[in-house]
Amino acid sequence: MKNLEKYLEIKQEVKEALLNNKPVVALESTIISHGMPYPENVKMAKKVEEIIKSEGAVPATIAIMNGKIKIGLTDEDLEELAQAKNVAKVSRRDIARILASSTLGATTVASTMILAEMAKIKFFVTGGIGGVHRGYEKTLDVSADLEELAQTNVTVICAGAKAILDLPRTMEYLETKGVNVVGYQTKVLPAFYTRESDIKLMSFVDTAQELAKIIYTKDELDLKGGTLVVNPIPVKDSIEASYINKIIDKAIEESFNQGIEGKDVTPFLLKRIVEETKGKSLEANLALVYNNAKVGAQIAKAYNEISK
Repeated sequence: MKNLEKYLEIKQEVKEALLNNKPVVALESTIISHGMPYPENVKMAKKVEEIIKSEGAVPATIAIMNGKIKIGLTDEDLEELAQAKNVAKVSRRDIARILASSTLGATTVASTMILAEMAKIKFFVTGGIGGVHRGYEKTLDVSADLEELAQTNVTVICAGAKAILDLPRTMEYLETKGVNVVGYQTKVLPAFYTRESDIKLMSFVDTAQELAKIIYTKDELDLKGGTLVVNPIPVKDSIEASYINKIIDKAIEESFNQGIEGKDVTPFLLKRIVEETKGKSLEANLALVYNNAKVGAQIAKAYNEISK
């Protein structure tokens, strides 16, 4: 790719891991800048990185800072990102603009996938992906995450699509795009805050080694696009479906009534859900992110062992 190196700034620890064929796991930065207040966001980010390291992989949190694509953040970078105001939320359409203007940008699922692939990182851990929004027939609102999964060769480990979305339509969209959705120790799609939904999965495995073999085979065949690994929230942290769904429905109705649209919908809904659950949803969100970090590192390590 022409002139890519002048934009990439890879942390030394990550660079050495990539050069020595060690497992690396990418992390997004929107959860830091837009997901929770300071200093809780820093504590969360550091804990996720520690979990990945404890499983034998190297974490690489990605952000755009000072005209550079940062692949792995220093403590100083993390503090700046966590405390700065007006951090841009960067998707595919925004990458060039934020780089060219040397402004601060936090990466979403879509842009983290793109930038991870540029750095030759194959695995990426997040909380939940975006998808088809409820009321799609009126708004045509579909997350860029789904298109990225269809074309970018990165494996995404998550707890399913965010529960505020239209899950059946999201799965239909992924199927149309040829994205393999693999359940990790589950035969149904997890619904983010809850472990289960009514949506059965065609592909599921019990071990990281099985998943690694699927991904390795896909890479050998040079098949386009990513793999989506859905990993249920731990049992002890799961929220009762009937309880959380009532709160979600209420928040969605409020967003329609207030005319909230586009990229403002998801932050509004998540904030209202945190308020209505008195913080329980945020605790669940943290728990599932930590669990995904553990599983994602295990998969990256298993893939690394196969590919040597």
